[in-house]
Amino acid sequence: MQSNNASKSQNPRTSAAKILQRVIYQGESLSTALLDAEDPLVRDLCYGSLRWHEPLSALLNELLAKKLKKKDKDVECLIRVGLYQVIYQKTPDHAAVGETVSALKGLKKPWAKNLVNAVLRNYLRGQEKLQRIISEQEPAKYAFPQWLIDEIRQAWPENWQTILHESNQRAPMTLRVNLSLQSRDDYYKKLQAANIEAKLIEGIETAISLLKPCNVYDLPGFEEGEVSVQDGAAQLASILLDCQDGMTVLDACAAPGGKTGHILESAKKLDVTAVDSSESRLERVTQNLQRLSLKATVITSDALDVDNYAKDKLFDRILLDAPCSATGVIRRHPDIKVLRRQSDIKELQQLQGEMLDALWAKLKPQGILVYATCSVLPQENEQQVERFLQRHDDAKPIRQEGNQSNGRQILPGENGCDGFYLAKIQKLV
Repeated sequence: MQSNNASKSQNPRTSAAKILQRVIYQGESLSTALLDAEDPLVRDLCYGSLRWHEPLSALLNELLAKKLKKKDKDVECLIRVGLYQVIYQKTPDHAAVGETVSALKGLKKPWAKNLVNAVLRNYLRGQEKLQRIISEQEPAKYAFPQWLIDEIRQAWPENWQTILHESNQRAPMTLRVNLSLQSRDDYYKKLQAANIEAKLIEGIETAISLLKPCNVYDLPGFEEGEVSVQDGAAQLASILLDCQDGMTVLDACAAPGGKTGHILESAKKLDVTAVDSSESRLERVTQNLQRLSLKATVITSDALDVDNYAKDKLFDRILLDAPCSATGVIRRHPDIKVLRRQSDIKELQQLQGEMLDALWAKLKPQGILVYATCSVLPQENEQQVERFLQRHDDAKPIRQEGNQSNGRQILPGENGCDGFYLAKIQKLV
């Protein structure tokens, strides 16, 4: 209990610096590192510093005469926080400098006072020139690592800059209305009555976007399961499955359970198996289903190990929300820009192909498999499905609206949605 109170009384900038150190230098995901951070300022400092990681890194290269030792990377992360506040939060200069220097107390590094003070003041004195210097470097200009800029530019030569720009925006809060309980229009009226401003998302029958985020418990009927928080593009996955009453459905890679809940809301008496390799993340699936008063068979297993969870079972519908680079959801998870490596893409491609083949064997004739990723890279998406179709002559893609022959690619920001790829494939025999 004591440590929790201590973290609450800690300067938010100290907390943010420690969390950034864990993400940038220890490879921890931001969502895990933020688990105990309740202070909205801490969260904002971390999200913002990671969103603008590349320009902040370029500035540090200009401002620090030599790199700090590994054990002092928390000091470097604190300087990142100070620069983020000055540049992006527009915190008054004296307050940003003073608060950042005083945050050193929590790091127990009083020796760094002069360093932090000097670096921030040098930035303030020379900011126009410094911004000019770093804007000539693509990573700093677009706030993306160079390898990922190159990948996206190659994949989307017409609109790569738009993709990068949209990926640097804050994502909206989008709701999924439980249509088994009420219509979307009826729920929209409830939001209006609660003075929550929102708009309907065209082309996604369950989706409503809020004009500004709010606490989920302020949403009418949230605890009763009338509504869930889920990006619009992610909602399309369950809609595309087109489940009919009484079907058997497999949700592979199910955690944290948004799509599992949506599947169960979409038809009656479904026999749903939700599989994920992470036991801790499956707890979220169970919690989500409890709130929605819905039931599924929840199993901890590698999705590839089909005999472990479906030895004598075939499914009418299978959703494979595949492990991927997550390059379509960077606006929600800016740490992806720091944690993802170019070498990950080939490994993920291999895994996606193996999963498609393993799950295909568990689909009934005339059944439908939906392959989904939150990626914008064609090698994980359209090319992956193309290769799958070449391996399986009993597979037929069902066309949707969109710009791809086998599936639909939604780019970040399109229709207010995350970047997402969806392919609907039918088994012929």
